[in-house]
Amino acid sequence: MLPTISLLALMAGCASGPTPPSYPVFVISDELPDIFMANLPGIRAKQFAGNFQTRSTSNRVDLPADWHGTTGGSPGKALEIFVLEGELRLADISLGSGGYAYLPPGTLGFNMQTDGGATILYFLDDVVMNALIRSPIILDSSLVDWQATDEIGVFTKDLRADPGSGGRTWLLRVEPQAQIAWQSTSVLREGYLVSGQYRDSECVDGEPYTDTYLPGGYFHRPANSANGGPETAALVEAIWFLRESTGSTTVVAACNIAAQ
Repeated sequence: MLPTISLLALMAGCASGPTPPSYPVFVISDELPDIFMANLPGIRAKQFAGNFQTRSTSNRVDLPADWHGTTGGSPGKALEIFVLEGELRLADISLGSGGYAYLPPGTLGFNMQTDGGATILYFLDDVVMNALIRSPIILDSSLVDWQATDEIGVFTKDLRADPGSGGRTWLLRVEPQAQIAWQSTSVLREGYLVSGQYRDSECVDGEPYTDTYLPGGYFHRPANSANGGPETAALVEAIWFLRESTGSTTVVAACNIAAQ
């Protein structure tokens, strides 16, 4: 299960539309305060979401040059890492930009270090009992092919897809000519814009609320909320890092229908 939100979302300044969503969208990660992470000493971190009771957390972490430590997980937690910039050595494997690691419970405690510094996404999650992935996944996403979807100009690249729980982590590439329908997901989904510019709309009380994501933009969208629609577009090619627990996506005809 993905973590529940614990931080006030910081919205971009020029949003249009009626009432802003009550959940975090259009978050500017650079404007979030730095937090201390005891399991990763000597780093800077921006926390997107977290649950203090379960110690689940979603973060962007800046590792300074010559940093070394461990993956810093917690017992019974699954850990995900995605390298945004720099180079990270995980155990004896080097991961550059686009490197990905999933460490299920029982495989935590890997050595982790960087010579020149690195910026990573770092997630700790509660255990999902019906998950079938029990071994670590460590890969270079640049070696994974993009797969076309039913939408023209939209491509995906799976990093993790658990056949038991349905949990999924993937990259989404959206080209400027793509047309995005209004859609609703049955579970919480969070995303981080890795590159590009992306204008998106959230359906709020039957009205679209529209703003633009720049690299580092983040959302934490709860289940059964709708986004997309005719105003949604990649202003330049956009690549998202996305993750969710088991669920499905439903296309809806319009925002006012999605709100019913």
